[in-house]
Amino acid sequence: MAMLKIPGYENQRPGEVPLEAVRDLLGDCRRCPLCETRTNIVFGDGDPHARVVIVGEAPGKNEDLSGEPFVGAAGKKLDALLQIAGLRRDEVYICNVLKCRPPSNRDPRPEEIAECSPFLREQIRSVWPDVIVCLGNFATRFILRTEQGITSLRGRFYETGHFHVLPVFHPAAAIYDRTKQASLEADFALLGRWLAEHPAEGSAAAGTAPVAGAVPAGEE
Repeated sequence: MAMLKIPGYENQRPGEVPLEAVRDLLGDCRRCPLCETRTNIVFGDGDPHARVVIVGEAPGKNEDLSGEPFVGAAGKKLDALLQIAGLRRDEVYICNVLKCRPPSNRDPRPEEIAECSPFLREQIRSVWPDVIVCLGNFATRFILRTEQGITSLRGRFYETGHFHVLPVFHPAAAIYDRTKQASLEADFALLGRWLAEHPAEGSAAAGTAPVAGAVPAGEE
């Protein structure tokens, strides 16, 4: 995937381009037909310097109406899961693979992902987190560049370049299938342990033993 050229930023090193510049480049996006059916672009929200970026699939009805990510029932569940990890919503950055709602919440199409994902890439480069939490199949497959499903991938960290990636079920999945709740809670507890064991630079040391199960992306 080619890097987007952000006006005013020649080198575009990690963490250099502010999220506002990426949002300005997105503009009133007309790059795919989703612009004809959306109410609002849902760019992202949260701490622009977060250690954790949460990546979902696409906005739903409530997000489309509000212009903010994860504000419906799945958003409430995500807030509760973040608490398990010892985090608040304002301590993470939340975004989606797609910035516009697909009609009737259908799955994202490959051509839509191709048009929208460069902006996700630049959001991640802007925040430059330590951890990317992928909610569900579409986010996981894009970030890890895999065709494997979330059921076989969840429950461990994967290393891809600078990032530690944690695939988890989408919170909405636990609303419709309560058997997934325990797995979600376990995975966010794993996230909390990883953050405690890998304190941010400049913070008090909290232990350095790696969380079991971290593997390089693509290695099983």
